[in-house]
Amino acid sequence: MDIEHLPRGELTVQVLAMPKDTNANGDIFGGWLVANMDMGGGIEARRHSGSRVVTVAIDAMRFIKPVNIGDLVSCYAELLKVGHTSMHYKIEVWTLSINQEQQKKVAEGTFVYVAIDDLGNKQPVYK
Repeated sequence: MDIEHLPRGELTVQVLAMPKDTNANGDIFGGWLVANMDMGGGIEARRHSGSRVVTVAIDAMRFIKPVNIGDLVSCYAELLKVGHTSMHYKIEVWTLSINQEQQKKVAEGTFVYVAIDDLGNKQPVYK
């Protein structure tokens, strides 16, 4: 299979797109998708840093194809860069419809997280 047709990174979140996740036109909200991407990236950043993390930026965001009700939505996080306190992740979203045999990429973005201590102060990424 062509590498362009495979997700990159670690699978962090899987969820079904439900009717409650739609707008008045029946389309899945872009904000719902971004929230799941942020959650997936945050899970990986927390695992990597071994501490609490906060999202400080979304440097890029691209919606490629629509997400439909009933699609299995999978978020993959790939670590791109580690700074002193920050981690940059590329997050890809792939969906699988019940009548599909192959996943399709529907969105991607670059998210930046910062490691923090229990008081909310920046702290070094140790790993």
